[in-house]
Amino acid sequence: MHAMQYEIPLPADYDMGIIHKRVADKGHLLDAYPGLGLKAYLVRERGRDGSPANQYSPFYLWNTSAGMNSFLWGPGFRGLSADFGRPVVRHWLGAGLVRNADAGAAAPTSATRTTERLPESVDPAEAVERALAELPGHPGLHTAAVAVDPSRWELLRFALWRGPAPEDEPGTRYQVLHLSCPELDRLPTGRHW
Repeated sequence: MHAMQYEIPLPADYDMGIIHKRVADKGHLLDAYPGLGLKAYLVRERGRDGSPANQYSPFYLWNTSAGMNSFLWGPGFRGLSADFGRPVVRHWLGAGLVRNADAGAAAPTSATRTTERLPESVDPAEAVERALAELPGHPGLHTAAVAVDPSRWELLRFALWRGPAPEDEPGTRYQVLHLSCPELDRLPTGRHW
């Protein structure tokens, strides 16, 4: 599994309705994309959920690197880059995933993401084990993942929530506009794979 995200900052006075319409018009295009576990079409809107900024920040979990490469070198990402400029694409290697047994019953409406730099004094394997053990078991959880960027030794925790994220859940908060999950069932679940 590969996790991927890019963030497109938008002006404070940007009409976020443009992004909502873009997702409404184009979100379905990845609903059957080969190699894609899930794509959460995420936004942050200034003044909502404590966000200081407007931002479009899609998050992906890929089953295959071939699927991820096909997307990055394909027309969808080219179109996004033409409209907003080419964003920096962050990439993490998957370490674990949990999914609510009835994840398909209700679509997620919010997401949280935290990143943590792992100091040299911290054993990365122990940090991953701790993060996997701490994956939320909340009834509102849709899907949660842990991943690592070994070029920066950064640990990622990402969670999709049905309804608002719990108040005590740390991290950056997002609104989910659409979820494409053509191969969500093929993502390996459990604490390890």
